[in-house]
Amino acid sequence: MSMVNCMYQTSLRQFLGLFDTSMAKSEKSPITGKRIGNIIEYLTYEVFRYSCRGLYENHKFLFTLLLTLKIDVDRDRLTHVEFQVLIKGGAALDLNAVQPKPCKWILDMTWLNLVELSKLGQFHEILNQIPRNEKGWKAWFDKDAPEEETTPDGYSNSLDTFRKLLFIRSWCPDRTIAQARKYIADSMGKKYADPVILNLEHTWAESDTRTPLICFLSMGSDPTNQIEGLAKKLHFECRAISMGQGQEVHARKLVHQFMQTGGWVLLQNCHLGLNFMDELLETITDTENINEGFRVWITTEVHNHFPISFLQTSIKFTNEPPQGIKAGLKRTYTGITQDMLDISNMHQWKPMLYGVSFLHTVVQERRKFGPLGWNIPYEFNSADWTASVQFVQNHLDDMDPKKGVSWNTVRYMFGEVQYGGRVTDDYDKRLLNTFSKVWFGENMFQDAFNFYKGYTIPKCKTIAQCMDFIEELPLVDSPEAFGLHPNADITYQSNMAKEVLDTIMSIQPKDSGGGGGETRESVVFKLADDMLEKLPPDYVPHEVRDRLRRMGILQPLNIFLRQEIDRMQKVITIVRSTLSDLKLAIEGTIIMSENLRDALDNMFDARVPALWKKVSWESSTLGFWFTELLERNEQFSKWVFEGRPNVFWMTGFFNPQGFLTAMRQEVTRAHKGWALDSVTLHNDVTKAFQEEITSPPQEGVYIHGLYLDGASWDRRNCRLTESQAKVLFTMLPVVHMYAINSTAPKDPRLYQCPVYKKPHRTDLTYIAFIVMKTTVSPDQWTLRGVGALCDIK
Repeated sequence: MSMVNCMYQTSLRQFLGLFDTSMAKSEKSPITGKRIGNIIEYLTYEVFRYSCRGLYENHKFLFTLLLTLKIDVDRDRLTHVEFQVLIKGGAALDLNAVQPKPCKWILDMTWLNLVELSKLGQFHEILNQIPRNEKGWKAWFDKDAPEEETTPDGYSNSLDTFRKLLFIRSWCPDRTIAQARKYIADSMGKKYADPVILNLEHTWAESDTRTPLICFLSMGSDPTNQIEGLAKKLHFECRAISMGQGQEVHARKLVHQFMQTGGWVLLQNCHLGLNFMDELLETITDTENINEGFRVWITTEVHNHFPISFLQTSIKFTNEPPQGIKAGLKRTYTGITQDMLDISNMHQWKPMLYGVSFLHTVVQERRKFGPLGWNIPYEFNSADWTASVQFVQNHLDDMDPKKGVSWNTVRYMFGEVQYGGRVTDDYDKRLLNTFSKVWFGENMFQDAFNFYKGYTIPKCKTIAQCMDFIEELPLVDSPEAFGLHPNADITYQSNMAKEVLDTIMSIQPKDSGGGGGETRESVVFKLADDMLEKLPPDYVPHEVRDRLRRMGILQPLNIFLRQEIDRMQKVITIVRSTLSDLKLAIEGTIIMSENLRDALDNMFDARVPALWKKVSWESSTLGFWFTELLERNEQFSKWVFEGRPNVFWMTGFFNPQGFLTAMRQEVTRAHKGWALDSVTLHNDVTKAFQEEITSPPQEGVYIHGLYLDGASWDRRNCRLTESQAKVLFTMLPVVHMYAINSTAPKDPRLYQCPVYKKPHRTDLTYIAFIVMKTTVSPDQWTLRGVGALCDIK
């Protein structure tokens, strides 16, 4: 686990301590075999509990799943090949080289996973069963929790929980975690599937004077109150020092004092005082006489240079705050006093205080939905809330009661200053301003107002009444409470499953043995052979130049094409040389360099080697990356040797912004008197798909390959509409991009939809925006996080 997080360090001494406890406390038996079994069972759970206590929430499940998998591999309950299918799926496969998928509703990645799954004996018929019973499979797939339903074609009866996990992982990635919990409970016992709840008093009881207790901090978590509360309960004196420059002197003095008299030393934020940590460990270890009541508690953030010896000696625990709107509001209102609630006699004060608290919780909780929530996950914290509440209080104190609240000022302060000051992405800023606009106005004082169905503003006079109201809120929030579509939960669950499986794959040992199957080298050698065979030939420079000259070498789009071909050629050259050298290195003819070792490891894990990624594009799997290479090359090759295409595949460009700029130049040159500075992009979403387009537009270009994320598309009426259940992405029809001689702002009734190259939405992947018709307010699509993606893999 130390490869997952550098703070997860354990020692043999800690394990032996747990082993001794297991020997002493496990159930006794005169039968040797049974006694050993009891010790192993007790020890396994103790190690699990001890380890989980010191892991962050998102790593606890990963550790439990990995523990179960490793034990089952060791017991021969599952094979190494099955383990690889679970963590990799069909990531190494080329979509064009496998049996074509029979139904449109099956996603490309799902089909590749099923192709890989069909190589296992129990599933060898699955690819043929799907087309034979398409209706049955589609009905099963559309269920909210397919793992709970009866599976078509008799799989429900023939699969144990692990094979069912393989099956669900291939079909429904978003349900992987739910099925994995069942597998853990079935294989190891229900207690392993239940969360490990931190009991601070038990943790203290396990420690001694020479064992520090370390809490790993996370955003919104601070165990100080709990530690001080426990000290009070157990009648110990507890003193806290926040580490930083010059605080070592005070810490040293306090440690020596409490070693003599007894008491708890709480050193906060020790990542800011790393130099003192080695000295502290030495003091605790070497001092002969220490009062039995002495303890050292430490809080620290993750830091690469935190002393490993200190971590291996101490008891580690985490104390992360619970998730959700209810938990967030509870946390906020715990810090509010009755005096603060009564500080203003204006009737607007209490609803606005609750409104700011609700906004504070929502902006933090949206982070878990990835790019749908925020393009960049900002570290919003309680200082933003405090500043916003202080502003509201000051504003109400200075307000003219006749004029009322200046909502433009309030919205500006929230959206641009207090919370907006952290926001660096333009579309995130738009989202924040939309929250301010939709939630903060005179309507928030009306009885009918709600943030979302079931989330209203309480009419409370005391803190106790507010807490009672918050207690009644739902425990689990629908994504709609955050402004998102219910499908966002599928995205969240899928990302979580992907993160767990990717992490497990990344920490697997990189030895050459394949655990009973083929060796890593032989697998990669075959893959390299296959890829070399399919790799397109090099472009011949003089042939390309000759073709471009005939097409008009100085035309903006032809200049763009030449630049793209140059970059494509660079990728082809590097891929060819890496694969050829890798084969020679595996045979032992040449030395395995660092780049070749990286290529070997990544290709085995079905990932893109770092050297290739550097000169090309991001992709989730090696299979998709190579398929894209072939498709990109095909577009360039046809364009240069067969003439300009009617419709351009936007995803296939290295520099799509450059493509749109070249088109703007082309349109500007065609109109006398137009200046490039005053010419802006505009678009129409057509009703036709790529296959239906037979000729290019009179002006501008047709582009295809865009997918809507967060919404669906009404093709008949050419407008945005709500997503269908379980359909995360909708392919847009062909978009006509052209240029107009106007810099005026776009019609505010249209939704300005940002276009990104990849699902990861950042400034680096942003291309431009397209305008879309909508019958509802564009604000709804802003809150939904609607964007267009060139690539969804």
